[in-house]
Amino acid sequence: MKLMDLKKDLRGNTYPGRGIVLGRSGDGGHGVVAYFIMGRSENSRNRVFVEDGAGIRTQAYDPGKLTDPSLIIYAPVRVLGNKTIVTNGDQTDTIYQGLDSQLTFEQSLRGRTFEPDAPNHTPRVSGVLHLVPGGMRYALSILKSAEGRPEGCRRFSFAYDAPFPGEGHFIHTYAGDGDPLPSFAGEPKWVGIDGAIDAFAAGMWDALDFENKVSLFVRFIDIQTGGWETRIFNKNG
Repeated sequence: MKLMDLKKDLRGNTYPGRGIVLGRSGDGGHGVVAYFIMGRSENSRNRVFVEDGAGIRTQAYDPGKLTDPSLIIYAPVRVLGNKTIVTNGDQTDTIYQGLDSQLTFEQSLRGRTFEPDAPNHTPRVSGVLHLVPGGMRYALSILKSAEGRPEGCRRFSFAYDAPFPGEGHFIHTYAGDGDPLPSFAGEPKWVGIDGAIDAFAAGMWDALDFENKVSLFVRFIDIQTGGWETRIFNKNG
């Protein structure tokens, strides 16, 4: 697998859907968490990210235009001790509860599947970044339909120990635009992570398709202290 330019990859895809990046900053001192959402419908685009304690949640920008909150209003990011959980749906809460009950990341997701939004059968993508003494590790997961057939669920998880500075992995829901939307396939993409938080976050936001991007969350977590800095971009507001 070849190290990819994250911004170049984003510019080359008008609709990756919802995406997660986990990795380590170029200076080696920070764990990096990024999550973005995109939308094609008015309902999907009518959202913003807002801070919610140590995490974030989605919120309707114009409550009067919200038609169906079931798959678009949720907490994408929650923090449990030294673990930061990020997902594209309400499975954030499932993972949080599972980890809090001493289940593994994979065990926590065993009772979940892809989203009930036929004909797209949107995959559920999830990640957890775990600070450990002197370092960090992270894992990513995707739950998707069986090659577009809703009768079966395909479960894939990927674990990364001792990530190298300036490197991370990127997973997203859709391979690109289409009708129905084609699901992401293969391993998470191996991507470079360059710059401090402001440059990294601004570069990601600029690279997302202007018409379809909705919100972006980026957090740099100090590996030694556990403290963090967060940046949020919302197209609305």
